[in-house]
Amino acid sequence: MQISNSLEIAGRAVSANPDRASTAMLHDSDDARIVVFRIDAGQAVPLHTSDSTVILTVVSGSGFISGPVDGVVGEHQVSAGTIATYSPGELHGMRAETGTLVIIATIAPRPGTIRAPQVA
Repeated sequence: MQISNSLEIAGRAVSANPDRASTAMLHDSDDARIVVFRIDAGQAVPLHTSDSTVILTVVSGSGFISGPVDGVVGEHQVSAGTIATYSPGELHGMRAETGTLVIIATIAPRPGTIRAPQVA
């Protein structure tokens, strides 16, 4: 078992570019990758897709996540406690307008380990 404090880890997260969100890996296996994002005011994670299922859980702060609802991609205001799920291939992104937004992203299976369908 591994126990982590996502807020402590978010506080230590680093970014290679001060204009980009800071990230830290919480867990990485073939089954799932869990990443904590600390997105400071004015920072964003641009719209992108994944071949995996993505689950975003807002841990603290408030901000915006992007994605399709009823086929229309838009921004949606979120705060601590919000959980958003994205199917493989769906656009998703995040941004903080004011304050700091901490989000945990669960990506399953881990990118690069998508298994080909089994043929009987």
